[in-house]
Amino acid sequence: MKRRDFLKAAAVAAPLVIPRHVLSAPGQPGANDRIHLAGIGIGGRGSGVLGEFLGQPDVRCVAVCDARADRRARTKSMVDTRYGNQDCAEYSDFRDLLARDDLDAVLITTGSNNHALLSMYAARAGKDVYCEKPCTKTIAESLALAETFRRTGRVYQGGMQRRNVPNFELAIALARTGKLGKLHTVHAHPGGMGTRTSGWSTPEPEPPKEEVDWDLFLGSAAWRPFSRGLLNSGFEKGGGMVGGGVLEWGSHCVDMCQWANNADDTVPIEYDPIVDGQAGGLYANGVKLVLRNDGWLPLGSCPVRFEGDAGWVETGDSGQFGVSSQTLLASGVSGELPGQPHVSHVRDFLNCVKSRGKPRVNADVACQSHIACHAANIAIFLGRKLAYDPKTNEFLGDEQANRLRAEAAREPWITY
Repeated sequence: MKRRDFLKAAAVAAPLVIPRHVLSAPGQPGANDRIHLAGIGIGGRGSGVLGEFLGQPDVRCVAVCDARADRRARTKSMVDTRYGNQDCAEYSDFRDLLARDDLDAVLITTGSNNHALLSMYAARAGKDVYCEKPCTKTIAESLALAETFRRTGRVYQGGMQRRNVPNFELAIALARTGKLGKLHTVHAHPGGMGTRTSGWSTPEPEPPKEEVDWDLFLGSAAWRPFSRGLLNSGFEKGGGMVGGGVLEWGSHCVDMCQWANNADDTVPIEYDPIVDGQAGGLYANGVKLVLRNDGWLPLGSCPVRFEGDAGWVETGDSGQFGVSSQTLLASGVSGELPGQPHVSHVRDFLNCVKSRGKPRVNADVACQSHIACHAANIAIFLGRKLAYDPKTNEFLGDEQANRLRAEAAREPWITY
């Protein structure tokens, strides 16, 4: 399929059609036996996630794609070494990759600027998607992502892998089952709350297209001169904001707070700017969201804390817990539950590719978690309190904030 024809086809979302090769049949192995996977934009983080996929006996990685020749070659070598052959195909343009009819799923770990763009293209091409975080750049893109996967019926898993890690699961259970009493406050570690818009770096000589396809790398972002610094930074992690502010680690930690508060289908209705080192918001059910970088127990990266009127729990990537009372932990739980941050989340996705069920971080879940982060970023960026309507997805009485819900996209990279 020519690229222009692919774009026309991708513009119309298809109904749920499971390709013939996904279904098991005599002489036709399908996803029940082996899932055919491709990797797009595999860098440092992506290599770790791809390694978990390669370790699954029911997965076969058949192709890789990257706008950068060096990463493309490195990823192909990784796959070929695993399988002991030279069969992994290489692509520089994701549209050529997605035109293959033998792919069941794609792993997307490009720079954050292209996560939602490629996810939606993949869904429209009939592929299931595992995509690293941040999953979207704007509120509008979050809504478009969820709508695309609802309409196409494809399976989506966002890279907020802590939803499938035992110590976080236990902390969530304490909050959701009333063991902490009535929940009143959820705390998230954003990993930084700086917000500034991206600009142009000092122009550098653009390398040959065969080495780096700069136009493809930019995707829907505004054109700018080539910069190796931007090439290696994964710029524009949220609404044109460099570094992503709350969105960076917040897409993990706020996501945990959403889950703890039974709020996977909504977001806070109020957002506060930074005051005394803290920002946050308020849910319609009265639960307060606190975003803070400091004051955490030494429990590892990505900490969260949930507080109720009968107790509290705090945990992080170390697998250890802080609790208000040891009676909160069941017999046999010593205060530490080491988990496997990648493989259990990958396995959740693969199981749903086969069952056509919804993974824990499906597109609807990712949409709401990211809207909460984007809205918090906007309040911090504008430096004022904002009210938000989760039903209309509009800020109330604030035209400037509403303009920041979306951003212009370069043609033909329009996602909504």
